[in-house]
Amino acid sequence: MKIGIVCYPTFGGSGVLATELGKALAEKGHLVHFITYQQPVRLSGFYTNIFYHEVRVPHYPLFDYPPYETTLASTMVDVVLNNDLDLLHVHYAIPHASAAYMAKQILKKKGKDIPVITTLHGTDITLVGKDKTFEPVVTFSINESDAITAVSENLKKETYHNFAVEKEIEVIYNFVDIERFSKKPLDAFRKVLAPNGEKIIAHASNFRKVKRVNDVIKIFHEINKAIPSKLLMVGDGPDRPDAEELCRELNLCDEIRFLGKQQEMEEILAISDLFVLTSDYESFGLSALEAMAAGVPVLSTNAGGLPEINLHGKTGYMANVGDVKALSTLGIELLQNEQQLASFKQAAKEHAAQFAIHRIVPLYEELYKRFVPASATA
Repeated sequence: MKIGIVCYPTFGGSGVLATELGKALAEKGHLVHFITYQQPVRLSGFYTNIFYHEVRVPHYPLFDYPPYETTLASTMVDVVLNNDLDLLHVHYAIPHASAAYMAKQILKKKGKDIPVITTLHGTDITLVGKDKTFEPVVTFSINESDAITAVSENLKKETYHNFAVEKEIEVIYNFVDIERFSKKPLDAFRKVLAPNGEKIIAHASNFRKVKRVNDVIKIFHEINKAIPSKLLMVGDGPDRPDAEELCRELNLCDEIRFLGKQQEMEEILAISDLFVLTSDYESFGLSALEAMAAGVPVLSTNAGGLPEINLHGKTGYMANVGDVKALSTLGIELLQNEQQLASFKQAAKEHAAQFAIHRIVPLYEELYKRFVPASATA
């Protein structure tokens, strides 16, 4: 099949999932065309069967806000026609689903009927999409998609609750490359970060308000009082300055490292003992799943879709959003019990295998086949 994938090219969950899906499809012989404003971060290097089309937005003095959605729709039309694509798979509703609808209508006029599949990832529904500024367009473009998928049962429920969606939403979970995250820890790397045998705790996010990164630091502060530990903060975003200030206030600057955006997350997870995620909401929690695939137990809130992957008392622990005391106590309990920690690590790895890439990608292929002629899928 010739598949067009439209996504954000960033470190966020939707961009990572879309890119990894495209790479997996290309490995299976499909021709995959990425359409976005810059090369996806997980698409470094050369891949057979993968093509990248940059959306170039013209900058005219007239435009206070460059018309990205219009340019994106035009680029979709161009790529579909010149490469004879069989379908468009758009990730994140805003603005990709509405741009795909516009492209679909233009292509119809040109005699090309292109199926559009929309995958909902989370904040496009639970945060941004609910804004009255976007809601009518989001609802319309979702309903006009040929198929709709969501990355968790929770997100499916939230979508039906917040929008007048008339079509069936199918749940196809996020996935993880188990092999990639099965690296053996580098002892030298661990020794540099934890020279005295401290426990290593990790967090990764876009440092936005919804991630509650200050809660991560407060939890670490309590854990570190009981167990000598180091905290690795991976990622970047608007709340990083506040988090750094809190580190200084708590005299934790020597115990916490802000690592910024990292491509090789598997190297960091390989030496970690615990992964902490304190979000207000996660539609799925891909970063938590990647940690589990690396054999790292997860200490998280019970928000959104997190209970669908983090099994309380087996692969990690959960508590209510903002309950720093409960999460700290649970983290200390786990890290102080080496036998239990080893058991949780093994259970996390085994549970993550249910979301292995080779299990999930065929579900997308089956979905595609419902809308693409048999001759194109042969």
